[in-house]
Amino acid sequence: MSRKINVASPLVILHGDEMAQVAFERILETFVTAPLDINLVEIDLTAENRLATNGQAVIDAIEALNRHGVGVKNAGMTVNREQLDALLAERPELDRASLHPLATKSPNGAIRKGIGGNITREDIEFRNLRVERPDWIGRDIEVDTMDDGGIKDSHNALADATGMVKLLFVGESGDPVELHRREVHKGDPWLLATNDLEDVKAWAHRFFQRAIDEKRDIYLGLKDTVIAGYDGVMRAAIEDIFRADYQAKAEELGLEYHYELIDAQAARIVSNPPERALWGVPDNTSGRKLYKLVEQLKRHGIPDRKAQVSISRMSAGGGDQYGSYNAPAEEDGILKVVVDGEEKHARHVKKGDPILLMSNDRAAIKDWVLQVFRDASRKDKEVYFGLKREYMDYDEVFSDVITEARRELAKADTPPPSFMIMRPSRQLIKMITDPPRNALYPAQNLDGDIFSDISAALGGSLATASSIIESKNGTMLFEAPHGTAHDLYLKYLESDGKEAHFNSSALIYAVGNALETLAERESNAELGDYATRLKTALIDTIGDGIVTGDLKGKTTEPDKEAVVDMQGFLDAVAQRLTA
Repeated sequence: MSRKINVASPLVILHGDEMAQVAFERILETFVTAPLDINLVEIDLTAENRLATNGQAVIDAIEALNRHGVGVKNAGMTVNREQLDALLAERPELDRASLHPLATKSPNGAIRKGIGGNITREDIEFRNLRVERPDWIGRDIEVDTMDDGGIKDSHNALADATGMVKLLFVGESGDPVELHRREVHKGDPWLLATNDLEDVKAWAHRFFQRAIDEKRDIYLGLKDTVIAGYDGVMRAAIEDIFRADYQAKAEELGLEYHYELIDAQAARIVSNPPERALWGVPDNTSGRKLYKLVEQLKRHGIPDRKAQVSISRMSAGGGDQYGSYNAPAEEDGILKVVVDGEEKHARHVKKGDPILLMSNDRAAIKDWVLQVFRDASRKDKEVYFGLKREYMDYDEVFSDVITEARRELAKADTPPPSFMIMRPSRQLIKMITDPPRNALYPAQNLDGDIFSDISAALGGSLATASSIIESKNGTMLFEAPHGTAHDLYLKYLESDGKEAHFNSSALIYAVGNALETLAERESNAELGDYATRLKTALIDTIGDGIVTGDLKGKTTEPDKEAVVDMQGFLDAVAQRLTA
């Protein structure tokens, strides 16, 4: 038996759910524990364990990453209402009312905030992937979004002093009730948005009636798992209307209805567009961007991608929607935003109206911008920021920070790379229709989710992109940008484990990146060589035409492809690694 490579530093392993976890366990066994003498600090981040530990598993993950510095995270489920109900039914000893938010919400935002990390996602450079671009010119797809409400009609401002932002509600009693508070520092942006639930319902009736009148398949996209008290409230109201008033009509006409998280849905529609569809995106900030993209694609199509595309997501500050307070109003009344005792804004809300209060940390924004510039300089990338500066003070602070960071770098004789600032819709269109040779597209959380999923899908598959979370203090977390592959997991269970289909490329690449980082930090040349060979073996496997089903027909020589299942792919990578 060959000698194992000794690794001095521990590696944090964050386990996930469903088919991704089945693959992850086999990857760790084949490519980590078998060839390496390494201490794995393993934490169970499955949806069940986050619930059972009342979120403590997420806190343990953050502490382990901060202590050891390098980790690999697998995809995990973010439970929706139905899934939470099912999990709680299996564990009657758990009290829903006493559950910590970390027990039920996505752990991703908490982990990024906990380690102070921002995300960079980019294509894995497989040399022989040739994704056929869908025929978009003249495609009969329309995007429908709400004209008013939400962030478009928000009140947003910059904190003029360090202090506490409080969200107060005055209802029938006349007494102010504090709904939420958060600390802000001078210069931090904050924003209050609400939606009139009756306007949402009216939009839903118009949307579904239009789909039926025009005989279009129906697509609805929101981010209800992460922003449950805002997008989730809208989804529930919209789908109640569909079931009560339009589902029977749609089925009679043979029209399909699809709900999906907006980032995954955007990736699916752009990379594999339906023939005739009405795409409903109630959130008007996302909806306007996607409307403009679709109109551009219908006129000009999608060109062949000849360049690597990288997305950098600002997440370390826990800002924008992902770090928000979001909940429906419990009764009619007035919302007030008070900063250090001074009322800054007030607005009426009605019972059930979704409320969103969000802020960001100016210092974290600056850390992110500096990280973007460092990454771009290191890899010779052009940078294209997307900001809505003309009416968003919230976004204006990003522009100010970019200028500030540029000046600081210039004084230090490290000029920043070439960069531009454009509208987010223009940024998205450029990324898809006119990507430069080697570009980096920085975006805030929700935009980053949507943009990166679209880009990854156009690059071949969500499994052919890498994701790196890097903190200011050097903590590195590597992950795959794809999800848990729920549909493939159901087939796996139904076949008693005999039907195992999953593209493990992104997970293997994440493991290779993590091992490469450990090697650099402990000057371990043998480990560094192994990590490089692992990533090369992965690229060579697909280079030799051995692919999983999601990449069938997507190589430069489709006639020579050998389509294998999950285990067959892992075996092929292992053979090339040891050759």
